[in-house]
This record gives sequence, C-alpha cells and structure tokens, in this order.
Amino acid sequence: MLISLKWIAMTVMLLWSFSASAVLTIEITRGVDTGTPIAIVPFSWEGPAKPSQNVSDIVEADLARSGRFAVLPRKDFISTPHEDKDVVFKDWRILKAEALTIGSVRLATPGKFQVQFRLFDVFKETQIAGFRYNVSADLLRSVAHQISDIIYEKITGEPGAFSTRIAYVTREEPPRGLPPVYKLQVADSDGFNAQTVVRSAEPLMSPAWSPDGNRLAYVSFEDRRSKVYVQNLTDGRRELLAEFTGINSAPAWSPDGTRLALTLSRDGNAEIYVMLLNSRALKRLTFDPAIDTEPSWSPDGRDIIFTSDRAGSPQIYRMNASGGSTERLTFDGDYNARASYAADGKSITFVSRNQGAFRIAVMRLDNKTQQVLTDTSLDESPSFAPNGRMIIYATEVRGRGVLASVSADGRVRQLFKFEEGDIREPAWSPYNRELQYKE
Repeated sequence: MLISLKWIAMTVMLLWSFSASAVLTIEITRGVDTGTPIAIVPFSWEGPAKPSQNVSDIVEADLARSGRFAVLPRKDFISTPHEDKDVVFKDWRILKAEALTIGSVRLATPGKFQVQFRLFDVFKETQIAGFRYNVSADLLRSVAHQISDIIYEKITGEPGAFSTRIAYVTREEPPRGLPPVYKLQVADSDGFNAQTVVRSAEPLMSPAWSPDGNRLAYVSFEDRRSKVYVQNLTDGRRELLAEFTGINSAPAWSPDGTRLALTLSRDGNAEIYVMLLNSRALKRLTFDPAIDTEPSWSPDGRDIIFTSDRAGSPQIYRMNASGGSTERLTFDGDYNARASYAADGKSITFVSRNQGAFRIAVMRLDNKTQQVLTDTSLDESPSFAPNGRMIIYATEVRGRGVLASVSADGRVRQLFKFEEGDIREPAWSPYNRELQYKE
C-alpha cells in the first residue's frame, strides 16, 4: 500500500499560529536527582547597572536541563564565595556537593564585560578549570553556554552541547485576516536569542544543518511547488538546489558537506537521490515502487537510513551511501519514520507509533533494541544534540505545537514554550566553532 503525499509532507498540514513577540519559558517536566551534585554560586557583579543576561543563572539552567547534574538549591548555601581565597570546602562537603562553581562579572570598559569563573573538585579541594572572558553585552549568553560546556566536559568526560544552536519553523498569523508568514528561525540551544533566517508567504519545512554549521538546507513551497534551497547563515545568500517536476524534499547533508541526499519524484515515484553539490550531478539510490523518503547519513558517511513503505507501512531501512541492497531496521509497530543518527553512529532516533500515539524512540544499532522515550501523542521531527545526550523534537500541548527535548535515556524531559503559537521542525546544529575571546 502506497503512502499518500500527505505522509511525506505531514508537518505542512499541521495548523500553525505564532506570535513574533511571544516569550519563551522552559519547563522541566521530568528531572533526576542522581546526577553529580554541583553548587553554582551566583556570580558577583561590579558596575553601575547589572547586564540583562545573568551568567550564573544561565549556567545553572543549562546543567539542570542536561540530566547529568543535581544542582543544589541556593537557599541551602552556607557561604557565597566569589574568589578562590574565600572558598571553604567544608561548607560544600556538608551539602554533599562534589563540584563548585564561582565567578564574577564586572564592567571592564564601556560596553565590555569581564567574566571570570572557577570550577572546583570539592573533595580533592583542587581547581579543575578557570577562565576569563572579555566580551560585549550581546555575547554574555554565549559565554554562559561555553562555561556550561567546560563544566560539563570536565565533570563527565564528554563534550557539552550548550554552545550549539537549533533551527525550527514557525508560522506567524498577522492580525486583520492578512495571510500567514512562515519563518525559518535559528536560536541558541536553549531556545533563546531567536533570529529569523528566512521569511516566506508559503510553508517552509525540513531544515538541515551543514556539517560546518554555516548553512541550512530546507524545503520551501514558493510558487506552490516544493523546492530545496540552501541558506548561507554567514552572508545571507540563498541558493536554489532542486526544483524538479514533482516532489523535492527532505534534504540531508553528507558528513563532509560535499553532497546532499534528498527525496525527488522527478522520475515519477518518490526515491532517494544524492546530489554532488559542486556539479549538481544526481545519482538515484533507490529503485522501488514504494515511497522512499527522509534520508539521513551515518556519521562516517558510509550508510544512509531512510523511511519506506515497501513492507506495507512506514519503516526505517539502511543502505550503503552509494546505493544497493537495503536492510530493514525497525519491526516494532506499524509506523516508524523520520530517523537520524547520533554522532557516534551507534544509535538512531525516530518517530514510532505506539498504541496509536506518535512518540520519540531510540534504537541501538548493535542489537536493534528499541526504547520509547516520550509519553505524549503527537511527537515529530527528533534531532540528536551533537554529543548524543539529548534529543530535541516537536510535540503538541493543549492543541498547539511546542518544542521539547528528552535525554537519550528518557530520564529528563523539558518543554520550550512560547506564550502563544506553534513551532515545528526542529533540527540541532553541529558543534559551533570555538569562541575566540577565552583567556
């Protein structure tokens, strides 16, 4: 049984309404108290007026959301040191803190701030990390995320992903019956600092990050036809890559950034193709009467996973990146789709229908074990963080779309909620380049 075109572009059929002035709040709906106990002392401030961004609050929120830390309540603090000489480690051992972060922010010159922080091992009574930054006000949130990344890596031994970004699509419903405006937006990994990258009078969908994090491929329905574009985030240039007759959808970058996998129906049926970006040469990879769509590359570039209904319902398959025979990966349930890899290539995340509900699942590829991570009913578009520890996705709460994230083990969940409106199609960026102002 063939899947309808509605399945391929199901997110376009969702109802949208989004206010550009909506305020973001983050709600942790499930947390853990078994992570590393850490105390984050509010950073001291020196200057006439505090900056709008509170660095220590951002760091605390980052670490709490990660599921790897148990952030101690500030009301329990016995002391609030800001310099290493003022740290009394006994105060923190009483609270059972294993790690301690202190710091300060001061106005260095007009428009410039100096941010310092130190990370201590409480039981060894040693400093693990410490850095100083000199930045403008608009970079304070970026500094806070980088501090979170440093703490995360020093404690867990794995890289953090707080300094990364997310892309997503919104629809703004203007007043007085004017036509809707669709926006492709980019924000910090916690949903703040949203910037509009593309604005369109027609639907946008399927944003996909280039490996260098500087470009986004996406699908636009300008002129009421699906087209694949690439938007350069550095210089603002836009490039049209695919406008063949029929479907042009589901772009996915190769790990080396030289090729794009996508779904085309230029030969009459929806199939997986690979485009060589420097020449625009196309190679067709699938040859099946079923609908094949939603390709995603393995991190080593050797394989592509995709969705196909060749067995009668949407399931996840794997093939060599040059084409050839396919292997079916999913067997639990009658609907598994929209798969993508974790950065280590050892697992994938996807949407799985479970008892009539669409939920986010993960599968370990070595033994094909599948775990459902969410308990909501209309989840879609899962995307791994570059360290593989969190998954961002879209879901529906009380009739409207929100972004949400879940840890890869399902223990931590959170909602990114605006005061009104819907958000869809999230995609987590690769790692950004190192900030250049660390001293």
